[in-house]
Amino acid sequence: MQHACVQDRYARRIDRFFHWNPQLAREYLEHAYFELRAVATKHVDVFQLPRMLDDPDGTVRLTAVQRLPARLLRRLREDPDREVRIRVAARLKGADLIMMMEDADYYVRQVVARRIMPSLLPLMMRDDDPEVRRDVAKRIEPGWLMTLSADDDAGVRLEVVRRLPAEQLTWLRHDTDWRVRYEVAERCEPAGLAELAGDPDEVVRELARQRLSGEGAIAEDAGRGLQTP
Repeated sequence: MQHACVQDRYARRIDRFFHWNPQLAREYLEHAYFELRAVATKHVDVFQLPRMLDDPDGTVRLTAVQRLPARLLRRLREDPDREVRIRVAARLKGADLIMMMEDADYYVRQVVARRIMPSLLPLMMRDDDPEVRRDVAKRIEPGWLMTLSADDDAGVRLEVVRRLPAEQLTWLRHDTDWRVRYEVAERCEPAGLAELAGDPDEVVRELARQRLSGEGAIAEDAGRGLQTP
């Protein structure tokens, strides 16, 4: 049974071969079989990696991207392979990510929304994909949250309401999604609870009434404390 062979079609055996013989990896960087080139790229000396960014196969380029310094990856921001662009977006930082905010692939943009500077996230508030906008809502600077509170997607509004200060939550007590109203009922100031106690959703009503009862008990205890013995 072969345990390691560079001519094998089984990637694990090829990988084992180069693990044992890394000095030979350079000789296979132009081999006709893409997977052999990819495994060789994993083991080759780092100074050989830049040329692999031009390899015709995305798997080979992806392997090189995983090992090279981020500063060398900028030219792959428009790579035809989405997996390569995803990895590039996961490694670049700051202004290097700006041109990837409008990538054709939603997941590339989602990675960008998770990593780009929060001050640039307003440029992504109108992204076509709600998953991207949800990540925007999680990290955008607080001053933009009320703008996102009108988003068409309930998941985006839910992320917004989780971050808004209590005094701003009453603006969302009429939201069409019960989950958003539940978050409002859980955190809003007491003044907003009375209306939510009559909410059409039973779970929201129950929470609002529980909080109202608790607020009433606190007020009663405070009043007793002010009484003269």
